[in-house]
Amino acid sequence: MSIRVLVADDQPLVRAGLRVLLGTQDGIDVVGEASTGGGAVAESARLAPDVVVMDIRMPGTDGIAATAQVVRQPAAPRVLVLTTYDTDEYVYDALAAGASGFLVKDARPEDLVAGVRVVAAGDALLAPAVTRRLIGLFVTGVPARAGRHDGRLDVLTEREREVFGLVARGMSNAEIGAALHVSGNTVKTHVARVLAKLGLRDRVHAVIFAYQAGLPREWGEGADRRDRPFWITGGG
Repeated sequence: MSIRVLVADDQPLVRAGLRVLLGTQDGIDVVGEASTGGGAVAESARLAPDVVVMDIRMPGTDGIAATAQVVRQPAAPRVLVLTTYDTDEYVYDALAAGASGFLVKDARPEDLVAGVRVVAAGDALLAPAVTRRLIGLFVTGVPARAGRHDGRLDVLTEREREVFGLVARGMSNAEIGAALHVSGNTVKTHVARVLAKLGLRDRVHAVIFAYQAGLPREWGEGADRRDRPFWITGGG
């Protein structure tokens, strides 16, 4: 089945470009457009897309507020934020609102196409530069919230905590399996259980939760600072 995509951006030329780029890809179908955040919410409810490609700065309801409303809809579309601005405030607000990905508009076309596929599959992604800043900031503190995980981690088994610590470093299922000497399917099962138990939407929110809770320091894990794209996926 094709991935149904809704494009939301206040610039007609950008919307047209995204429609052409995404609509010519195998397995992707652009089902609608919106020029405002409010329009994105309405069209998402009407069309039930799999992925909403969302701009942040739009008239009226902005992309952050629209994202928060879209992810609460019955069909629960995934939101990929695509914006000119990659400030920390925008990144945090977008992810807190429920976005599953964040890319800047200078990304390569193939990265956007791949990003749509990634979030549609239930995984998450961040632009590499954004990720390095995000994790770097969490490593250096977030002092107001560090260590405050409300006891939710108590529901995890020892193995699940181990897996969660590796997810927090941005490791793929294949890398986690190699580190723990278990199969990829076993890792996938553990990750799914961790997300369900902690009430987390996807792996990118698991990373943020882990760093806010101070878990890399608590468990002796360091941040993954590799420069490869931070595709937080369950694959290899």
